[in-house]
Amino acid sequence: MARSSFYYHQKMLQKNDKYAEIKTLIKQIYHRHKGRFGYRRITLVMKEKGIIINHKTVMKLMKVLGLKSIIRVRKYQSYRGEQGSIAPNVLERNFQADRPNSKWATDVTEFNVSGNKLYLSPIIDLYNGEIISYDLSERPVFAQVVNMLKKGLRKIRNTENLILHSDQGWQYQMKAYQILLKEKGIIQSMSRKGNCLDNAVIENFFGTLKSEMFYTKKFGTIDELKKEIKEYINYYTTTTG
Repeated sequence: MARSSFYYHQKMLQKNDKYAEIKTLIKQIYHRHKGRFGYRRITLVMKEKGIIINHKTVMKLMKVLGLKSIIRVRKYQSYRGEQGSIAPNVLERNFQADRPNSKWATDVTEFNVSGNKLYLSPIIDLYNGEIISYDLSERPVFAQVVNMLKKGLRKIRNTENLILHSDQGWQYQMKAYQILLKEKGIIQSMSRKGNCLDNAVIENFFGTLKSEMFYTKKFGTIDELKKEIKEYINYYTTTTG
């Protein structure tokens, strides 16, 4: 084929591609978020920019462009456990909140880097998914949860009737923890035994963090992981809060 004919056909193909600008935008959003966004989240970003497009169209265009989001690890599903004896399940899987700082959830997750452990303890606001506070520790100690809680409490004035939900971890059964909540007028809520779905929002956050950050890189030291977690939480809060 003559060079002139080749460029002619290339130009016509680009001219007839009604999704040319959309493809460019999809690539920009995808690379801006380091491949973390799939077609649904990219569709939402486009809608925020005033571009209304069906999520199935975005999915097809991403396949054409060879763009694929990082695959997330599915969470296991557990049986419906028994009610906790320390505190009732006040939240009862009602993860919707009509205002900030009315419903919080917390938990602790573990990371392993070459046999060394790191524990992350965050608080998430169920109103908008913002990470209110968090604490990193190389040992699973009670002080970590207290530090995290105090950091969060410093950010708000009125904590009366704020619900703070957790699983039945030993940290949340400590008398000192319960007393701290009562002093601030916070209502303690706990998942039923062995039921991660009762605390699904923070479990989903852990799944997202690990699939989008931890499982995508090889960390040599705990300090490297700490740095990356801090950067990711800042990124996550910026994009969801």
